[in-house]
Amino acid sequence: MIDVRMWGRALAQMPKLSQSEWQAMDPVAKWLIACRASVLFMTFTASALGGLMAWRAGLFEWNLWLATVLGLMFAHATNNLLNDFTDSRRGIDKDNYYRNQYGVHVLEDGLMSERQFWGYLGVTAGIALLLGAWLISQRSGLTLDLMLAGGFFVLFYTWPLKYYGLGEPAVLLVWGPLMVGGSYYVLAGQWSWSVTWLSLVFALGPTTVLFGKHTDKLEADKVKGVNTLPVILGEKRSRHWVVAMIAAQYLLCLALVAMGNFGWALLLVFINLPRLPPLFSVFSRPKPSAMPENYPAEVWPLWFSAQAFRHTRQFTALFLLGVVVDTLLS
Repeated sequence: MIDVRMWGRALAQMPKLSQSEWQAMDPVAKWLIACRASVLFMTFTASALGGLMAWRAGLFEWNLWLATVLGLMFAHATNNLLNDFTDSRRGIDKDNYYRNQYGVHVLEDGLMSERQFWGYLGVTAGIALLLGAWLISQRSGLTLDLMLAGGFFVLFYTWPLKYYGLGEPAVLLVWGPLMVGGSYYVLAGQWSWSVTWLSLVFALGPTTVLFGKHTDKLEADKVKGVNTLPVILGEKRSRHWVVAMIAAQYLLCLALVAMGNFGWALLLVFINLPRLPPLFSVFSRPKPSAMPENYPAEVWPLWFSAQAFRHTRQFTALFLLGVVVDTLLS
């Protein structure tokens, strides 16, 4: 039976489920949970930002934008599924690994057979490829190159990029110039460096979340031989890098206004400044060895990533509001 409430739950978080709960769910709910749909909002926001910039330039087309946003979201979902399959096949996600503690892993938890999993993956990837092919047929130029670049990161993010300290830079590139700049290009038919710089303000958000998550599970990754950038840098330096990236988001907004690329409305992000001291205080200290009192049990053992995720939601809301207001005023 269709359970719309479970769809909403899957879009909001990564719930832990029993075998009986899983079997009772409809196929859409299973797909949303299997592909970790709760993080797809970042991809939607990236393509929405690219679309807004195209609308600002008077070059927006609804059919192209809808195909772009759906194609990117299905590509992201494909990457999440491949990520789980690759880490499961390589033995990374076994023995109650970090990933298994805060959400469902359909293969490691025995909720889905490998055959069923490949069915879900095939449909997801197929939709992304069909939408990408249609966009190439409608808009030539760099569209094929952008799709090939996206395909590279979908296939090789989990291995080898993540294993050799390149996963975090890849996220900055993908959620910035590739998604936001690429969405703008598909709609406008031209590249914009102004949009590219704006995209980095947004992309730093998902990058801080990933950096925080990899810092949270630094020791677990080190034991498994997954050399993420926090493993290479060490815990203290990684915490400082997250703080630096968060600060860079505000400084980039200030710079874009000072250079005249955007108006004062972009400075609405500074409404969030009072929240920064307690956030930076969290990142000034190592992660607690045990779950703090009154901390949400469904979130633990995520700590730095949860703090970065909360800030990213708050900042992104103000950032998008600023871009929309500036666009209306201009």
